[in-house]
Amino acid sequence: MGYMASMWLGFGGALAAVAGALTGLLFVALSVKGDVLSASRSLSSRAAQTLVLFMTSVLIALLLVAPQPAAALGWELLAVAVVSGTAMFFLDRRAGHGTDQGVARYVEKFSPNMITAVLVGVAGLTFLLEAGGGLYWLIPATVASLLGGVVNAWLFLVKVTS
Repeated sequence: MGYMASMWLGFGGALAAVAGALTGLLFVALSVKGDVLSASRSLSSRAAQTLVLFMTSVLIALLLVAPQPAAALGWELLAVAVVSGTAMFFLDRRAGHGTDQGVARYVEKFSPNMITAVLVGVAGLTFLLEAGGGLYWLIPATVASLLGGVVNAWLFLVKVTS
């Protein structure tokens, strides 16, 4: 079943709904604390990483429900992994390390940024090779993405102070 994309339509639909709703809630959290977040390069970069986490799940969902050949899905998952991993890397570098205080420090330590990208890449590669789990790797990838994003959004909303 991990290599039959048609069996994953329900998962893709549910993921699209959840990831889309959480992305909207992130925008609410960021707009409530927008003045503080925009004043800090570290916090704004961490917020952008959180958006990438949610959008990775949104893109996975869209790819799963799109009618297309199996090979296209595998290559697209690899592309999502590369693009999201690259974005996370550069945003992480932009945010800085070690000197972060408060919320940014927690987001840096506990956000599943690269784990999500690697798991999506493994899903795409094993799906193309039809060995090693295939689309089943999307389950931990999306769980990490969504849970990490929710925790980050909560930290931005509750812990960021003016």
